[in-house]
Order: sequence, then structure tokens, then C-alpha cells
Amino acid sequence: MSQARVRLAELMPIRDGSIDPARHLDEKFCLYSIPSFDVGAPEIVRGAEIGSAKQIIRTGDVLLSRIVPHIRRAWIVGQHTSHRIIASGEWIVFRAAIADPRYLRHFLTSDGFHRQLMNTVAGVGGSLLRARPSQVAEIQVSLPESSEQRRIADILDKADAIRRKRKEAIALTEELLRSAFLERVGPAARDYPTWPVRTIESLAAKVPNAMRTGPFGSDLRHSEFVDDGIAVLGIDNAVQNRFAWGERRFITREKYDDLRRYTVRPGDVIVTIMGTTGRSAVVPDDIPTAITTKHLATITLDRKQAEPEFVSQALFRHPEVLQQITAANRGAIMSGLNLGLIKALRIPVPPIERQREFARVTLRVRAVTARMTTDTATEDLFNTLVARAFSGKLS
Repeated sequence: MSQARVRLAELMPIRDGSIDPARHLDEKFCLYSIPSFDVGAPEIVRGAEIGSAKQIIRTGDVLLSRIVPHIRRAWIVGQHTSHRIIASGEWIVFRAAIADPRYLRHFLTSDGFHRQLMNTVAGVGGSLLRARPSQVAEIQVSLPESSEQRRIADILDKADAIRRKRKEAIALTEELLRSAFLERVGPAARDYPTWPVRTIESLAAKVPNAMRTGPFGSDLRHSEFVDDGIAVLGIDNAVQNRFAWGERRFITREKYDDLRRYTVRPGDVIVTIMGTTGRSAVVPDDIPTAITTKHLATITLDRKQAEPEFVSQALFRHPEVLQQITAANRGAIMSGLNLGLIKALRIPVPPIERQREFARVTLRVRAVTARMTTDTATEDLFNTLVARAFSGKLS
């Protein structure tokens, strides 16, 4: 079947112009913004509440986010409103009778296109990084006949739906765990008012260096990491609020001899204190010999008083703990955590048997999540289908 190679420039319309909603204070607009994409629906907003000029778009247009880190978002403008439809300038707009919108959306979120898109990104860093539309316009897409585009879009839609259900199932297990925390060892528990309030520091084991942060400054340089040896844990190991192996970092046995005081043990609680702060995880029983970077605080607990899973989850789930962290950061130029703040956090502590029961529930839920997370068959199948679709091999 023949496929035309088309530059995206041919699918990028001459703009319908822009509008300043502030000149139409009481008119309601249907606004496609980057934040509303993540919610799943455009906003209906009065002109008085929109702070800058927007581009005018039409039903059936395909929008592509060009701003980092919100790359890989593509949205088809729907038929759900009688209001004028507008979009923020962070979207690149595509519109053409020769391209099925669903087919085009799948192409714009594919791995192959993403690699090419990232080569067009420019800026000075952070939120100023953006894909350049003039260079995006030079990327080519294969366009088979309209009926074939619709057939491919139907296949990819079904595969994508299966993939999304798997992700929703993983999210549901996390929500179940949050509810279990609040109801069994948190504020929703029936006997919660009777629990003693303890500081994190008072729950730490009575051993030297029970609460510690990783090596600072010249104690451990990035250049000292090697391909194999003693593991080094960082933010990526706790950022999901459960322990996970991310980037593998190692130091030599000789370097470890200098940094033994930063060793992590099975059952330690690690907390992110730099970068993405306030995430926490429990070090697993099968951890190899390892230390942490300066981005983590480590807590070795007195297991007669506190279970690691209870303390770890309290740090990111307990509303009273989160309020304390917010209050401590009020007025700070940069919010975050440090070892002193963590030590002073106060938590109502349930009976130890209750904590152990909750830890067992967590272990079972995490096992289910781990199976779903490591089962990559659905994700691999979808990516294979997409790759074959846009190489003309999806029969």
C-alpha cells in the first residue's frame, strides 16, 4: 500500500489569529492549556480570568506541547462546547484534511517522533526549554490512504486503552494503600486520640549515627563512581515512595572503607532531602552493601517502637506531618527538608502490633504492584505496534 511522506509543515495551518480574552471580560472561552491536559479536559473560563492573548483553534485540530518537561502531550480538540475555542501558545497546532487526527496524535507521541522532536529543543534550561516549530515543521510523517489511517488508529486506540487500564490498576493499588494507612495507623483509626505523640528522633535506634545524611562535598565526587563495586543509593531509589532500583551507581571497596558510616541497612528508612524532596522508602532485606548520596537522609529505627513502613509512609501520607513540614518551610526561599527538621517531626504512634499488621498489608500490596510494574508485555506490545504502524509494517 502506498504511503506519502509529508513534511509536518504541510499539516500546520495558517493560524486563525489570536484573541485577547481580557477584552471580552464576561465571555466564556473553552481553553486548552498544558495544565488542563493533565486534568483530562479543557477549562471553561471567563475572559477576565485569562491573563494573556491566546491562539484560536478549531474542533479536530491536533495540539502538541512544545515545552519541556511537558513534551509528549498531544491532544485532539473535541466537539464539546458552544464557546469559542482557544489554546495557549505552548501548543503547536496541526490541521489537515489528509491526516486523520487520531492517527496523527499517535504519531506525535511515538518514540520515533519524540527522538526527532527533542533535537529541535532549545533554550537556557528549565521551563525555558521549548521545541522550535520551524524545525518541527521539517520532520516527516508517513500518510497512507485515509481508510488505512483510520484502521491503524483503531488498532492503536485499542492497544492504548489496555495500556491505560494497567496504569490505572497500579494507581488504584496506591490509593488502596493510602486508605489503609489512614484507617489503620492514621487519623481515621478509632483509637487515634489515645496514641502517644513521638518525635522521629525518639523513634530512632539507640545506636551511633542512627539518623544521618550522605557524604557531602569532596567526600564523594561524581567522578569517583565506577561500573561495579559498592552500591550508592540516591533520589531515584525513593522517588516513587517505595524502594526501586534506578540508575546504578557504585564506588570501589577502597572508597567504601572511608565512607562506612554512611552504610544503609535492611529496614532503614531513606528520605529525599534534595531535588524532589519528601519522598520516602524502606530499604529492602536483600539490599547489597550500599551507602547513600547527600541527597538522602537515612533513619535506623528502634523496631520495638516503630515499624519502618509506618514511619516511611507517615512522612509522605500523614496530614499532620505534612502540615509540620509546610509550617517549617513557610517563608523560606526554597522549601525542602533537612535532618534537623526530620528529627523534630512529631507523629502519633499506634501500638506496635498495629504497625506490624499494616506493614504486612503493605508488603502484599507492594508485591501486586511489583508484578504489574515489571510485566512490561503490554507496554512493549504497544510500542511495537506504534513502531510498525509508522514504518508501514502494520498488516
